[in-house]
Amino acid sequence: MMRTPLYEEHLRLGAKMTEFAGWEMPLYYSGIGREVSAVRSAVGVFDLSHMGELIVSGPEALELVQFVTTNDASRLEIGQAQYTLMCDENGGIVDDLVVYRLEADTYMLVVNAVNARSDFLWIQEYNQPRADCRDASDDTALVAVQGPASRDLLGPLAGFDLDELRRFRVRRGRVGDIDTWIARTSYTGEDGFELYCSPSDCGTLWRLVLEQGQAFGVEPAGLGARDVLRLEAGYPLYGQELTRTTTPVDARLLWVVKFAKGDFLGKKAIQQAERRRPKRLLVGVEAIERCVPRHGYDIAVNGVHVGYVTSGTFSPTLGKAIAMGYVERRYAEQGAGVEVEIRGKPCACRVVRTPFYRAGEAVRVPPK
Repeated sequence: MMRTPLYEEHLRLGAKMTEFAGWEMPLYYSGIGREVSAVRSAVGVFDLSHMGELIVSGPEALELVQFVTTNDASRLEIGQAQYTLMCDENGGIVDDLVVYRLEADTYMLVVNAVNARSDFLWIQEYNQPRADCRDASDDTALVAVQGPASRDLLGPLAGFDLDELRRFRVRRGRVGDIDTWIARTSYTGEDGFELYCSPSDCGTLWRLVLEQGQAFGVEPAGLGARDVLRLEAGYPLYGQELTRTTTPVDARLLWVVKFAKGDFLGKKAIQQAERRRPKRLLVGVEAIERCVPRHGYDIAVNGVHVGYVTSGTFSPTLGKAIAMGYVERRYAEQGAGVEVEIRGKPCACRVVRTPFYRAGEAVRVPPK
């Protein structure tokens, strides 16, 4: 398995390690519930160096980014970011990603770890404009500082006023003495920052953030907490909510599909899917009875199969079990009663709006 530059730091902190997308990563340190609570009420720090970073540059860079993604990158100012998708000719989702416009003709595409290599090859396959493409994943480390105290933690360390950096903006700067790209982006549902730096500087940055964060209740957080946090925030995960067999219509992500921008991969198929109206839709589900829906469990109505769970967990923030999944369109309305089949027994649930949690809502703090 591959290891990030922070592997030894994780062992030193007593992390429980696990395999994820070919990487040996921390699952948790002090416990998933405690780490979730830290991000919701204070601040947590994540090693995300396994993510992929692809650089597209040159005079033809925008043309290529526009063709392989669904959102409109021409709207991006220098220093701005957007959430977007890559789709195939059938409208299936190849990956979800964030595009950063770093310079006038330079874009950084941050993709999921499991897809980093295949995404790079996918983009190269359609590089008819002959833009300059580079897989910078091995040259880039990523530390995420997330939670309501993240601004207070990083403020004294940054070389500029972080209040100047709005949501979904990115800026070159320094944290301590370390050169970084500082992005105000998040996959947790909280305010936060993602710090892109050289792998050789990553350990110093990690230790600096943890040391500075002691006054703010900082906790190192692993993949377990990250998965709970993104599910509470209603964010989809590639390989579960998003796959090559799901379209942006099914996943209710048409808000990042800009048909008016011109031609792009999957445009016609997505338009056709929208006109046909989807047979299934992605929904939020919460348990009424005591149970925890998990990935792959069947969703039924009166014992008849109507869908399946894509992600599920017990939310320590909300004190109840939550899930996302695909159901037949007629059962996708808020309040619809459904059952999740768990080991042959039905558990009463209902369809609810996502996100399950919004930043600033009350947080249940579990005892230590």
